[in-house]
Amino acid sequence: MRGLTNYVLIPLTIIGALNWGLIGIFGFDLVAFIFGPASIASSIVYSIIGIAALAWLIWMIVDRTSHHDDR
Repeated sequence: MRGLTNYVLIPLTIIGALNWGLIGIFGFDLVAFIFGPASIASSIVYSIIGIAALAWLIWMIVDRTSHHDDR
């Protein structure tokens, strides 16, 4: 799972965070700019990034709990 986390989940989560930062600071939505506002492609990208962030969060909680149990 570490490879999936390092190469897929974390980068997608960072991309999502950067996009939200652009929206918050400049009012610029990079995903909508690339794929079109309210398009199917934008919805898919937002969904994939959201699922990646949720999976990464769950993995972090589970991993932290398993390390805590090892002590």
